[in-house]
Amino acid sequence: MVDSVLQEAAIALKQDWDLQLPDTLSEEAILKLLADRIVKVLERGPETFFQLMYRLDISEKKLNAVLQDDDVAHKIARLIYDRQLQKIQSRLANRKTSESDDPELKW
Repeated sequence: MVDSVLQEAAIALKQDWDLQLPDTLSEEAILKLLADRIVKVLERGPETFFQLMYRLDISEKKLNAVLQDDDVAHKIARLIYDRQLQKIQSRLANRKTSESDDPELKW
């Protein structure tokens, strides 16, 4: 299941961030590529960056905390990656819940 979650996260991030992913996926490789892309977004200006973070539902509190640290791009990449994993896990949990509902109640 971990591999399928990683695969699903990679696909979503590839689409959202136009990443060129390697054939063999790893969390480290995804984070590196995502951090590189974040640097390019930051270069475009803060307005674009913050709009994107809002759209991705990245916590403002967490974002402000990492903006004060070193290696900002990598830490933001981690926030984005973790948020993507949360979304996937939530979808999987809700899918399992809906599948176990009473079959007579299904339309």
